[in-house]
Amino acid sequence: MSKNIEPRHYDVIVAPVVTEKATLASEHNKVLFKVAAKATKPQIKEAVEKLFDVKVKSVNTLVRKGKVKVFRGNLGSQSNTKRAIVTLEEGHRIDVTTGL
Repeated sequence: MSKNIEPRHYDVIVAPVVTEKATLASEHNKVLFKVAAKATKPQIKEAVEKLFDVKVKSVNTLVRKGKVKVFRGNLGSQSNTKRAIVTLEEGHRIDVTTGL
């Protein structure tokens, strides 16, 4: 195997985000991922470069707060999720819609 993929890279990237906003961002060489809550920007950059064999220009992260829900009178909340907006170098591309 020519790529040096370590198991920890799979722990950093949880899942791709497939939404209308993510699809529009893909036109500008950006890809959205759900990432581990404690993942740092350098870890995310390294994981994406190793897993998808692309060059990453920058990584922006955000924490999406969980929604508060009421179900049968019980108050509960969804978990917070951390997301990463990964900007790729020109000429590199990740198509997350295939292979799902």
